[in-house]
Amino acid sequence: MLMGTTDTIVAGRASSADLAGLGVGSAIFNTIWFLIAGVIFAVTPIVAQLYGSKKYEKIGKKLREALWISFFLGLAVCIILFFMGNFLSYLPIDNSITSISSSYLKALSVGIIFMTIFTTLRCYSEGMALTRPVFYIAFFGMLLNIPLDIIFVYGYFGIPKLGGVGCGIATTLVSFLMMLTLIFYIHLSKNYSSTKPFSEFTPPSLETTKEIFKLGTPIGFGIFIELSMFSGAALILGSLGETIVAGHYIALNIASLFFMLPLSIGLAAATRVGNLVGEDNYAQAKIASYSTIYLCIIGSIMTCLTILLVRDQIVYLYSNDLNAINIATSLLIFAAIFQLPDGIQMAAVGSLRGFKDTFAPMILLFISYWMFAIPAGYFLTMYGFSEPFGAAGMWVGMIIGLTIFSILSILRLRWVIKKKLFFKFNDREPLPL
Repeated sequence: MLMGTTDTIVAGRASSADLAGLGVGSAIFNTIWFLIAGVIFAVTPIVAQLYGSKKYEKIGKKLREALWISFFLGLAVCIILFFMGNFLSYLPIDNSITSISSSYLKALSVGIIFMTIFTTLRCYSEGMALTRPVFYIAFFGMLLNIPLDIIFVYGYFGIPKLGGVGCGIATTLVSFLMMLTLIFYIHLSKNYSSTKPFSEFTPPSLETTKEIFKLGTPIGFGIFIELSMFSGAALILGSLGETIVAGHYIALNIASLFFMLPLSIGLAAATRVGNLVGEDNYAQAKIASYSTIYLCIIGSIMTCLTILLVRDQIVYLYSNDLNAINIATSLLIFAAIFQLPDGIQMAAVGSLRGFKDTFAPMILLFISYWMFAIPAGYFLTMYGFSEPFGAAGMWVGMIIGLTIFSILSILRLRWVIKKKLFFKFNDREPLPL
């Protein structure tokens, strides 16, 4: 997330057009990326439950089979991103923005393969509760991204000035180095030796492919639905001009940065709950799930207050355009408000993934975001009740959608926990959903 923040700050100081182009390109990229990343995220609960039941060598076999899936998914998206620019010209957005977005997506296209492989290895490591190696590698990758962004965006050491497109090149290079580093670390570290991750060659497995897609496709589509709300907001606001888009993207980036606190707690819940389910300890899994919700509520309140207190100071880091700064500052009020429902839903979704419950949350996301958030946001932005709300309308719509989903996801989690405890108490296997 800090890599994205660096991209935003560096591109924003280049020009509003570069920032707007990066914003539209990132909205499209993130939506497609997390659609396939969600499939790969299935590796975490699969590994977590195997780890909880002490089936270590099976974990290594699953990893090798999952790496085939990540490679082919990355290759498919690489092709899509490379030719995405052909479709951007049909959007109601200025050519000055879409030309930057198109080139940015091409620069990212090769890097997507490195990202999918890194994410698979990351989920494997996190499923065994080995989260520090991933953090250290990602942290140093973020630090490396800063000088690379500056070099490619502004043009140093004989490299031409590339503007926002340079951020895409920097991300691809950093992703490659992060992937290689994690591969070597896993191969050399004794922490992974019990699973024998690279001990032999394993061809693609139809069984594992079905398992990962069955569990991961709802995760991917669920994230796709959620991000399409944010991407849809960027595309709808694109017709209002590059300054509006730039201000919106600044506010969204800041909100997303603060969202990392509840997100990290939710991701930890997927591993912790998955380990406990693998141990057949549903009572402790219930405690872990509810603890996650309480922690996310506390964390979201903290981030909400922080945004409200320091929003003026943070925004000035992103751009020199006073109009974009004013728009972003006003939108951060809404960003602060939606921290709470966004944090609660992440806690519930993370716990549900630990139970391998992914299909129902996808349906609930579709209802909350596509049936309520986007229509409401579009109406308020373009029409309003007496006059158009402008950019604020989309943010009000997003708050509506997030609030609805946070309530529905909590109810779903309660139902799943009661169901698991009931069948455990009666010593029966639960019926399939």
